[in-house]
Amino acid sequence: MAHRVVQWSTGHVGKWALRGIIDHPELELAGVWVSSSVKEGRDAGELAGLDRSLGIAATTDADQLIATAPDCVVYTAMADHRLNEAIDDLCRLLRAGINVVASGPVFLSYPDGTVPPEVVEPVRQAAAEGGSSLWVNGIDPGWANDWLPLLLSGTCQRIDQIRCSEITDYSTYDNPLVLFDIMGFGSAPGHTPLLLQPGVLTLAWGSVVRQLAAALDVELDAVVEHHERFPAPQSFTAAGRTIDEGTMAALRFTVSGMVGDRPVLVLEHVTRLSADHAPDWPQPAGTGCYRVEVTGEPNYVLDLRLTGGDGDHNTAGVASTAMRLVNAVPAVVAAPAGLLTALDLPLTTGRGLVSGRPLVS
Repeated sequence: MAHRVVQWSTGHVGKWALRGIIDHPELELAGVWVSSSVKEGRDAGELAGLDRSLGIAATTDADQLIATAPDCVVYTAMADHRLNEAIDDLCRLLRAGINVVASGPVFLSYPDGTVPPEVVEPVRQAAAEGGSSLWVNGIDPGWANDWLPLLLSGTCQRIDQIRCSEITDYSTYDNPLVLFDIMGFGSAPGHTPLLLQPGVLTLAWGSVVRQLAAALDVELDAVVEHHERFPAPQSFTAAGRTIDEGTMAALRFTVSGMVGDRPVLVLEHVTRLSADHAPDWPQPAGTGCYRVEVTGEPNYVLDLRLTGGDGDHNTAGVASTAMRLVNAVPAVVAAPAGLLTALDLPLTTGRGLVSGRPLVS
């Protein structure tokens, strides 16, 4: 019997998740929640960008959807700028006995050691009360820096360092809130955007190094963060805005798990709005990639190039975030109640998704 699933939001990630639920042979779309009256009442097929009607109207009425008692909610509502509200949403669903797979808040992918226990305890308590499970994941934090490096680690004789990097051009990433308000692209040198305020990088990506440390039985002495900015050499246009000369045009940061004074587990981002900026920083394979570097015996460099059907790497990143969640629904429904991590789930495959369509060259 198919699992009944509600899609919660239909934005960048949500639209892809909605398509994934509709097409998945083990899932049945049970409802769609939207945040705006503009989308209320519209058919799920239309919101998913399909050319057919599904007879399921989107609603802003959360109570109505909760009352249908779905097996799982795919929660992709933006959480970066509304952490408390997102946690309240998740607790409400869990307490109602509904399993949840979610794209955020990202620190819940592995919160131990990253956030204080009192931040996480309400989530765990809600899951216990409802006998339900929550799994937060995506691409980064997510499969690009949990399963990929751990797979390589299983073939090593010695590991001196693991570095997981996102190296990409964000100029086609259609999310102004993230690019300009949270990350601070186009901001003056004296301005400190939300992402670069002390402790925020570790809050967002400390879960990556903490989870790797737990999986590899490494006791970290500290987790430290570092960032540097590259100013635009001249004004240019990217992501629909003018980036003035001297304002931030590229960003590089690391969150490092330390043993003594040595970084052994490193999360790195190198983000540009133009490929020719910050030429001395690491360069991607293609226009954007996720890179895993293992230094030890043997040494590995794994470059994962990703491209959407429209040829864009940012489209692929959003789609893979959504499908990481959707394809994990059966495993999360079957898992014991609680707050799950990537270390708790079995291998999630694309079972039932092979289309048989001819390859497009």
